[in-house]
Amino acid sequence: MTADLAQVAGRGVVLLGCGKMGSALLEGWLAAGLPPSAAHVQEPHPSDAVADFSARGAQVNGPLPAAPAAVVLAVKPQMMAEALAPLAPLAGGETLFLSIAAGLKLAWFEAALGAETPIVRAMPNTPAAVGRGATALIANAAGARFMPLAEGLAGAVGETAPLETEAQMDAVTALSGSGPAYVFHMIEALAGAGVAEGLPEDLAMRLARATVCGAGELAWRSAETAEALRRAVTSPGGTTQAGLGPLMDPETGLPPLMRRTVAAAAARSRELGG
Repeated sequence: MTADLAQVAGRGVVLLGCGKMGSALLEGWLAAGLPPSAAHVQEPHPSDAVADFSARGAQVNGPLPAAPAAVVLAVKPQMMAEALAPLAPLAGGETLFLSIAAGLKLAWFEAALGAETPIVRAMPNTPAAVGRGATALIANAAGARFMPLAEGLAGAVGETAPLETEAQMDAVTALSGSGPAYVFHMIEALAGAGVAEGLPEDLAMRLARATVCGAGELAWRSAETAEALRRAVTSPGGTTQAGLGPLMDPETGLPPLMRRTVAAAAARSRELGG
Protein backbone atom coordinates (compact mmCIF):
# COMPACT_ATOMS: atom_id res chain seq x y z
CA MET A 1 0.00 0.00 0.00
CA THR A 2 1.30 3.46 -0.91
CA ALA A 3 1.89 6.16 1.69
CA ASP A 4 -1.15 8.04 0.40
CA LEU A 5 -3.45 5.04 0.76
CA ALA A 6 -1.95 4.39 4.20
CA GLN A 7 -3.10 7.89 5.15
CA VAL A 8 -6.56 7.04 3.82
CA ALA A 9 -6.53 3.78 5.78
CA GLY A 10 -5.91 5.67 8.98
CA ARG A 11 -8.56 8.34 8.50
CA GLY A 12 -11.01 6.74 6.10
CA VAL A 13 -12.41 7.76 2.71
CA VAL A 14 -16.00 8.64 1.89
CA LEU A 15 -17.27 7.53 -1.51
CA LEU A 16 -20.38 9.45 -2.53
CA GLY A 17 -21.97 7.36 -5.27
CA CYS A 18 -20.98 3.80 -6.09
CA GLY A 19 -22.02 3.26 -9.69
CA LYS A 20 -19.69 1.93 -12.38
CA MET A 21 -16.91 4.45 -11.85
CA GLY A 22 -17.27 4.61 -8.08
CA SER A 23 -17.21 0.82 -7.90
CA ALA A 24 -14.12 0.70 -10.11
CA LEU A 25 -12.31 3.13 -7.83
CA LEU A 26 -13.28 1.26 -4.68
CA GLU A 27 -12.20 -2.06 -6.21
CA GLY A 28 -8.86 -0.47 -7.10
CA TRP A 29 -8.34 0.85 -3.58
CA LEU A 30 -9.10 -2.52 -2.04
CA ALA A 31 -6.79 -4.28 -4.49
CA ALA A 32 -4.05 -1.81 -3.52
CA GLY A 33 -4.42 -2.81 0.13
CA LEU A 34 -6.94 -0.36 1.60
CA PRO A 35 -8.81 -2.09 4.44
CA PRO A 36 -12.51 -2.38 3.51
CA SER A 37 -13.49 -0.87 6.87
CA ALA A 38 -11.76 2.38 5.84
CA ALA A 39 -14.21 2.85 2.94
CA HIS A 40 -17.46 4.65 3.78
CA VAL A 41 -19.91 4.34 0.88
CA GLN A 42 -22.89 6.65 0.60
CA GLU A 43 -25.28 5.24 -2.01
CA PRO A 44 -29.07 5.73 -1.84
CA HIS A 45 -29.74 2.88 -4.26
CA PRO A 46 -27.23 0.12 -3.43
CA SER A 47 -26.58 -2.34 -6.25
CA ASP A 48 -25.44 -5.94 -5.98
CA ALA A 49 -21.87 -4.64 -6.27
CA VAL A 50 -22.41 -2.36 -3.26
CA ALA A 51 -23.87 -5.28 -1.31
CA ASP A 52 -20.73 -7.24 -2.16
CA PHE A 53 -18.51 -4.42 -0.89
CA SER A 54 -20.56 -4.37 2.31
CA ALA A 55 -20.13 -8.11 2.72
CA ARG A 56 -16.37 -7.62 2.38
CA GLY A 57 -16.35 -5.08 5.20
CA ALA A 58 -16.97 -1.67 3.61
CA GLN A 59 -19.20 0.70 5.56
CA VAL A 60 -22.37 1.37 3.53
CA ASN A 61 -24.75 4.22 4.40
CA GLY A 62 -23.50 4.31 7.95
CA PRO A 63 -22.00 7.01 10.21
CA LEU A 64 -19.14 8.94 8.62
CA PRO A 65 -15.71 9.65 10.13
CA ALA A 66 -15.35 13.12 11.60
CA ALA A 67 -12.35 14.05 9.44
CA PRO A 68 -11.82 11.58 6.59
CA ALA A 69 -8.73 11.89 4.42
CA ALA A 70 -10.90 12.36 1.34
CA VAL A 71 -14.43 12.56 0.05
CA VAL A 72 -14.70 11.21 -3.49
CA LEU A 73 -17.68 12.62 -5.37
CA ALA A 74 -18.89 10.06 -7.89
CA VAL A 75 -22.56 10.94 -8.40
CA LYS A 76 -23.99 12.35 -11.62
CA PRO A 77 -23.56 16.12 -12.05
CA GLN A 78 -27.31 16.79 -11.95
CA MET A 79 -27.52 15.03 -8.58
CA MET A 80 -24.45 16.68 -7.06
CA ALA A 81 -26.02 19.67 -5.29
CA GLU A 82 -28.51 17.57 -3.33
CA ALA A 83 -26.08 14.73 -2.62
CA LEU A 84 -23.26 17.04 -1.54
CA ALA A 85 -25.25 19.07 0.99
CA PRO A 86 -25.05 16.54 3.88
CA LEU A 87 -21.26 16.40 3.48
CA ALA A 88 -20.74 20.15 3.71
CA PRO A 89 -19.74 19.94 7.42
CA LEU A 90 -16.59 18.09 6.30
CA ALA A 91 -15.48 21.05 4.16
CA GLY A 92 -12.95 23.72 5.03
CA GLY A 93 -10.46 21.54 6.87
CA GLU A 94 -7.97 18.80 6.07
CA THR A 95 -10.38 16.66 4.04
CA LEU A 96 -9.80 16.54 0.30
CA PHE A 97 -12.87 16.69 -1.95
CA LEU A 98 -12.10 14.79 -5.15
CA SER A 99 -14.76 15.12 -7.88
CA ILE A 100 -15.10 12.88 -10.92
CA ALA A 101 -18.35 14.55 -12.03
CA ALA A 102 -18.01 15.71 -15.63
CA GLY A 103 -18.62 19.37 -16.35
CA LEU A 104 -18.70 20.71 -12.78
CA LYS A 105 -15.86 23.20 -12.42
CA LEU A 106 -13.74 23.98 -9.41
CA ALA A 107 -15.59 27.27 -8.97
CA TRP A 108 -18.88 25.38 -8.62
CA PHE A 109 -17.48 23.32 -5.75
CA GLU A 110 -15.88 26.36 -4.13
CA ALA A 111 -19.28 28.08 -4.16
CA ALA A 112 -20.81 25.04 -2.47
CA LEU A 113 -18.01 24.19 -0.04
CA GLY A 114 -15.93 27.36 0.35
CA ALA A 115 -12.74 28.43 -1.40
CA GLU A 116 -10.68 27.28 1.60
CA THR A 117 -11.76 23.66 0.98
CA PRO A 118 -9.15 21.46 -0.76
CA ILE A 119 -10.78 20.44 -4.06
CA VAL A 120 -9.42 18.41 -6.96
CA ARG A 121 -11.39 17.91 -10.14
CA ALA A 122 -10.67 14.69 -12.04
CA MET A 123 -11.65 13.24 -15.41
CA PRO A 124 -11.29 9.45 -15.47
CA ASN A 125 -12.42 7.12 -18.25
CA THR A 126 -14.20 3.77 -18.41
CA PRO A 127 -11.08 1.54 -18.74
CA ALA A 128 -10.68 2.27 -15.03
CA ALA A 129 -13.07 -0.67 -14.62
CA VAL A 130 -10.22 -3.00 -15.65
CA GLY A 131 -7.43 -1.04 -13.96
CA ARG A 132 -6.30 0.68 -17.16
CA GLY A 133 -7.87 4.10 -16.77
CA ALA A 134 -6.45 7.48 -17.63
CA THR A 135 -7.33 10.26 -15.20
CA ALA A 136 -6.44 13.94 -15.53
CA LEU A 137 -6.52 16.12 -12.40
CA ILE A 138 -6.53 19.82 -11.54
CA ALA A 139 -6.67 21.38 -8.05
CA ASN A 140 -7.92 24.64 -6.65
CA ALA A 141 -5.47 26.77 -4.65
CA ALA A 142 -6.34 25.06 -1.37
CA GLY A 143 -6.07 21.63 -2.94
CA ALA A 144 -2.64 21.96 -4.53
CA ARG A 145 -0.84 20.33 -1.61
CA PHE A 146 -3.33 17.44 -1.71
CA MET A 147 -2.49 16.47 -5.28
CA PRO A 148 -0.32 13.48 -4.21
CA LEU A 149 -3.31 12.11 -2.30
CA ALA A 150 -5.62 12.69 -5.29
CA GLU A 151 -3.16 10.98 -7.62
CA GLY A 152 -2.86 8.07 -5.20
CA LEU A 153 -6.63 7.58 -5.15
CA ALA A 154 -7.03 7.92 -8.92
CA GLY A 155 -3.85 5.99 -9.65
CA ALA A 156 -5.32 2.83 -8.14
CA VAL A 157 -7.20 2.32 -11.42
CA GLY A 158 -4.61 3.45 -13.98
CA GLU A 159 -2.52 6.38 -15.12
CA THR A 160 -2.82 9.91 -13.76
CA ALA A 161 -1.93 13.20 -15.43
CA PRO A 162 -1.92 16.53 -13.53
CA LEU A 163 -3.02 19.48 -15.68
CA GLU A 164 -1.57 22.98 -15.78
CA THR A 165 -4.92 24.77 -16.12
CA GLU A 166 -8.57 23.83 -15.73
CA ALA A 167 -9.21 24.97 -19.31
CA GLN A 168 -7.31 21.88 -20.47
CA MET A 169 -10.06 19.69 -19.01
CA ASP A 170 -12.22 20.17 -22.12
CA ALA A 171 -9.47 18.73 -24.31
CA VAL A 172 -8.96 15.87 -21.84
CA THR A 173 -12.68 15.13 -21.89
CA ALA A 174 -12.59 15.00 -25.69
CA LEU A 175 -9.41 12.90 -25.88
CA SER A 176 -9.29 10.35 -23.06
CA GLY A 177 -12.75 10.80 -21.55
CA SER A 178 -14.58 10.14 -24.81
CA GLY A 179 -11.67 8.31 -26.43
CA PRO A 180 -12.71 4.76 -25.49
CA ALA A 181 -15.85 5.20 -27.60
CA TYR A 182 -13.71 6.16 -30.58
CA VAL A 183 -11.63 3.02 -30.14
CA PHE A 184 -14.71 0.83 -29.80
CA HIS A 185 -16.08 2.31 -33.01
CA MET A 186 -12.75 1.62 -34.70
CA ILE A 187 -13.15 -2.03 -33.74
CA GLU A 188 -16.63 -1.98 -35.29
CA ALA A 189 -15.32 -0.35 -38.45
CA LEU A 190 -12.32 -2.68 -38.75
CA ALA A 191 -14.55 -5.73 -38.34
CA GLY A 192 -16.99 -4.33 -40.88
CA ALA A 193 -14.18 -3.89 -43.38
CA GLY A 194 -13.17 -7.51 -42.82
CA VAL A 195 -16.73 -8.64 -43.54
CA ALA A 196 -16.71 -6.59 -46.73
CA GLU A 197 -13.61 -8.54 -47.80
CA GLY A 198 -15.33 -11.88 -47.26
CA LEU A 199 -14.80 -12.84 -43.61
CA PRO A 200 -17.67 -14.19 -41.49
CA GLU A 201 -18.99 -11.51 -39.14
CA ASP A 202 -18.09 -13.29 -35.89
CA LEU A 203 -14.56 -14.07 -37.08
CA ALA A 204 -14.00 -10.51 -38.30
CA MET A 205 -15.13 -9.08 -34.94
CA ARG A 206 -12.96 -11.52 -32.98
CA LEU A 207 -9.89 -10.64 -35.04
CA ALA A 208 -10.61 -6.90 -34.86
CA ARG A 209 -10.99 -6.96 -31.07
CA ALA A 210 -7.84 -9.02 -30.61
CA THR A 211 -5.86 -6.81 -32.99
CA VAL A 212 -6.82 -3.52 -31.34
CA CYS A 213 -6.34 -4.88 -27.82
CA GLY A 214 -3.02 -6.50 -28.72
CA ALA A 215 -1.69 -3.40 -30.47
CA GLY A 216 -2.73 -1.29 -27.50
CA GLU A 217 -0.95 -3.58 -25.07
CA LEU A 218 2.16 -3.57 -27.25
CA ALA A 219 2.12 0.23 -27.37
CA TRP A 220 1.68 0.32 -23.58
CA ARG A 221 4.57 -2.01 -22.83
CA SER A 222 7.02 -0.80 -25.45
CA ALA A 223 9.49 2.02 -24.92
CA GLU A 224 9.17 2.87 -28.62
CA THR A 225 6.97 5.69 -29.88
CA ALA A 226 3.72 4.90 -31.67
CA GLU A 227 5.34 6.13 -34.88
CA ALA A 228 8.28 3.74 -34.43
CA LEU A 229 5.94 0.82 -33.76
CA ARG A 230 3.95 1.66 -36.89
CA ARG A 231 7.08 1.81 -39.01
CA ALA A 232 8.26 -1.56 -37.65
CA VAL A 233 5.10 -3.20 -39.00
CA THR A 234 5.27 -1.45 -42.38
CA SER A 235 7.39 -3.17 -45.02
CA PRO A 236 8.13 -1.05 -48.12
CA GLY A 237 5.72 -1.96 -50.88
CA GLY A 238 3.80 -4.40 -48.66
CA THR A 239 0.19 -4.78 -47.66
CA THR A 240 0.45 -2.59 -44.54
CA GLN A 241 1.90 0.27 -46.53
CA ALA A 242 -0.93 -0.09 -49.05
CA GLY A 243 -3.50 0.02 -46.27
CA LEU A 244 -1.87 3.00 -44.58
CA GLY A 245 -2.08 5.01 -47.80
CA PRO A 246 -5.73 6.03 -47.47
CA LEU A 247 -5.59 5.96 -43.66
CA MET A 248 -2.76 8.52 -43.52
CA ASP A 249 -3.99 10.76 -46.33
CA PRO A 250 -3.48 14.34 -45.05
CA GLU A 251 -6.79 15.51 -46.47
CA THR A 252 -9.17 12.56 -46.07
CA GLY A 253 -7.38 10.13 -43.74
CA LEU A 254 -7.43 9.43 -40.03
CA PRO A 255 -5.38 12.45 -38.78
CA PRO A 256 -7.81 15.15 -40.02
CA LEU A 257 -10.78 12.99 -39.00
CA MET A 258 -9.46 12.62 -35.44
CA ARG A 259 -8.79 16.35 -35.25
CA ARG A 260 -12.41 17.03 -36.18
CA THR A 261 -13.62 14.35 -33.77
CA VAL A 262 -11.72 15.67 -30.75
CA ALA A 263 -12.52 19.29 -31.65
CA ALA A 264 -16.25 18.52 -31.79
CA ALA A 265 -16.18 16.76 -28.41
CA ALA A 266 -14.10 19.56 -26.83
CA ALA A 267 -16.51 22.19 -28.15
CA ARG A 268 -19.44 20.30 -26.65
CA SER A 269 -17.58 19.99 -23.34
CA ARG A 270 -17.10 23.75 -23.28
CA GLU A 271 -20.80 24.26 -23.99
CA LEU A 272 -21.88 21.94 -21.19
CA GLY A 273 -19.46 23.56 -18.76
CA GLY A 274 -20.88 26.99 -19.38
